[in-house]
Amino acid sequence: MEVLINIIGGVALLLWGIRMVRTGVTRSFGAELRRALALSARSRVGAFFAGLGVTTAIQSATATAVIVSSFASQNLVPSIAALAMMLGADVGTAIVVQILTFDVSFLSPALIAIGVFTFLGNEKARRRNLGRIAIGLGLVLLSLKLIVLASVPLRETEIVAQLMYPLSSEPVLAVVIVALLTWLSHSSVAVILLTASLAATQVIGVQFALYLVLGANLGGAITAYMMTSQSGAVGRAVTLGNLGIRATGVLIAMPLIPYVLPYLTQLSDVPERSVANFHLAFNLALAILFLPALGLVCDLVTKLIKPDPEPTGPGGPRYLDKGALDSPTVALSCAAREALRMGDIVREMLNSTRQVLSTNDNDMRKQVEAEDDNVDTLHEAIKIYLTQLSSEELDRDESARSIEIMSFTTNLEHIGDIIDKNLMELSAKKIKGRITFSDPGEEEISELHARVIANLDLAMSIFMSGDLESARKLLREKQSIRELERISTDSHFGRVSEGRPESIQSSALHLDVLRDLKRINSHLTSVAYPILERAGELASSRLVETQNQPDMVNRPLVRPEAE
Repeated sequence: MEVLINIIGGVALLLWGIRMVRTGVTRSFGAELRRALALSARSRVGAFFAGLGVTTAIQSATATAVIVSSFASQNLVPSIAALAMMLGADVGTAIVVQILTFDVSFLSPALIAIGVFTFLGNEKARRRNLGRIAIGLGLVLLSLKLIVLASVPLRETEIVAQLMYPLSSEPVLAVVIVALLTWLSHSSVAVILLTASLAATQVIGVQFALYLVLGANLGGAITAYMMTSQSGAVGRAVTLGNLGIRATGVLIAMPLIPYVLPYLTQLSDVPERSVANFHLAFNLALAILFLPALGLVCDLVTKLIKPDPEPTGPGGPRYLDKGALDSPTVALSCAAREALRMGDIVREMLNSTRQVLSTNDNDMRKQVEAEDDNVDTLHEAIKIYLTQLSSEELDRDESARSIEIMSFTTNLEHIGDIIDKNLMELSAKKIKGRITFSDPGEEEISELHARVIANLDLAMSIFMSGDLESARKLLREKQSIRELERISTDSHFGRVSEGRPESIQSSALHLDVLRDLKRINSHLTSVAYPILERAGELASSRLVETQNQPDMVNRPLVRPEAE
C-alpha cells in the first residue's frame, strides 16, 4: 500500500511539474508562440515545425491543440496547416520525452532552488514565470526519481506480476486502459514517462511498455478532441482528424511491435531509452505518412463533423471559442475580437442615428432599436465567457486585460442604450411632430456626430493596441467635445433669442441630442484610463489646489468624474 501511495504521489508531482512548465512558458512567451503558429500556416512543412517547436517549449500537445483549434475556428489558420501543426505537436512531445528520460535527476535541486529564488526575488512577470518554468522542470525530474525509487519493490511482488500478465497477453485491452488513463490525466508525456520508469525498474517488460506507449498516444488525441468539443465545427474537425490519424497509426503499429522490438534493443539496451525511441519513431512515421495526405484527411473529417448551425441573427457570438477557455491568453484574444465586433455594431447604430435624425426615416429608426438587442446579447455572452476563466489561471497582466475587455464592452452596451432609449426616442418625437432642425443646427449636430464617430474608431484602436499617445489624444478629445457641445449650445440659444421658428420648435430635441452625443463620447474615453494609469499620467482628483497651485501646463491628465 505504501508503495502504491508513493507512486501515485510521484505521478501527481509529475503532472504538477509539467503544468507549471506549460503555464510559465505560455505566460512568458504566449504571444510569441501564437504569432509563430499563425505565421507558419503558409505551408504544411512550416506548420509542422511550428507545432513541433511550440510543443517542445510548453511540453503539452494538448495545449497546442487548443490554440490551433481556436485559430482554425476563427479562420486564422487553414485546416490542413492546423493538422500539420498537430502532427508537429505530437513529435514535440516525443522530443520532450527523449530529453526527460536521460538521467539528469541531479539537476532537480538546483533547478528548484534557482526557480524559487527567481520567482520570489522579482516583481517583473516574465522573470517570475521563468522561475516557474525552472521549478516545474525541477519537480518533473524529482518526480521521475521518486517514481523509480518507489517502483523498485514491485519487481519482487508476485501480485504485480499476476496483474500484469493478463494485460500483457491482451495488448488491445492494455492500449484502451492506458488511453483512458491518459485522457483522465490530460498528459501523454506524464504517462509515457511513467511507463519508461516502470520499464527501467523491470516492473513491466519492454514489449508491453511499447503497447502502453501506443495507448498514451491515442489517449492524448482523445484529450485534445474532448477539450475542443465545444469549439466550432472547423476547430473540432482538426482535433478529430488528429484522433483519426493517431487511431490509424495505433492499428498499424500494434501487430508490428514484435518485429520492431529487436531493432530498438539494438539501438539501446536500456529499457527507458527503448520506450522513448519507439515513441519518437512512431510519431515521426505518422508525420511522414500523413503529411502528404492531409487534404484527404480534411475532406473526410469535414464530412463527419456536423457543420455549425447558421446563426439566427447577427447578435450571436462568433469568436467566443469555449475550447480555448483552458488557455487564458487565447480565450482573452477571442473575447477581444468579439468585443471589436460589438464595437462595429455600435458604430453602425451611431452612423444610422445621424441619418434617422436628418431624414426622419422611421423604418431605419426601428432597425437601430433592434440592433441594440444584438449589442445586449453580445455583451452578456462576453461577460459570461470571461467569468468562466478561472482567476487562479490568470496572471496579473491577463487579469488586467480581462477587466479591460469587460469595461470596454460595458461602455459599448451603455452607448447602445443611449442610442436606443434616448436618441431613438428623440427621433420618434421628431418624426411624430414633423420637427426639423435649422440649417446651422444640422451642421452643429453633424460636426459633433462626426467627431464622436472618429473617437469611436480611435477607442477601438486603443483597445487593441494599448498605444499611449493615442490614449492621450482620446482623453484630450473629451475636453474638445465638451467645448464643442458648449459652443453649439450657446449658438443654439442665440438663434432662439433671435426668434428663429425652427430653432424654437426643435430647442429641447436639439439640446438633448448634443447632450447624448457628449455622453457617448464620455463612455468611449474610458478605454484610455487604464493605459494612462499604468503610465502614471492620470491624477486621482480633479480638485484645484487653492494655495501653491502647480503650473497648469505640465499638470498630469485627470480622470474625470461622472458627467
